[in-house]
Amino acid sequence: MFQRLREDTRTMCERDPAAKRCLEVALAYPGVHAVWGHRLTHRLWNAGFQLLARLLSHVVRMLTGVEIHPGATIGRRVTIDHGMGVVIGETAEIGDDVHMYHGVTLGGDTNEPVKRHPTIEDGVQIGANATLLGDITVGEDAAVGAGSVVTRDVEAGATVVGVPAERVD
Repeated sequence: MFQRLREDTRTMCERDPAAKRCLEVALAYPGVHAVWGHRLTHRLWNAGFQLLARLLSHVVRMLTGVEIHPGATIGRRVTIDHGMGVVIGETAEIGDDVHMYHGVTLGGDTNEPVKRHPTIEDGVQIGANATLLGDITVGEDAAVGAGSVVTRDVEAGATVVGVPAERVD
């Protein structure tokens, strides 16, 4: 557990040039705290304590400004820079080494009890206020520009921008 905390802290220190010390990241970065809170609520969710998981995730949201449903799956070294306004839905799946900025939404597009949130593969970067909707996949090492609205799959390594998002590279 402590190894994961150090890994998260070290990863944010490496990705954020504004981070002066890893101690600052550990104590004062709400995106890091939200990911840590999610790890706890996700374990509770999977152990069958869904109400407790939802209540704790609500407390984490109030403290950090980041809402991550306890059912969402989040990989290693996922960083949320600034954090405020990030929303990650229940069936979202996020791979390793993903970096996202404030205001990102990984939202659903149906009320049916199916996979309805995005899958974000390893190494993806998602710009501020980007909205990704539905059961779509953003391929490995892709980039989503700030303010983009993504409703279709994004190929691995591609960069998409705009409303609706279109490939630019």
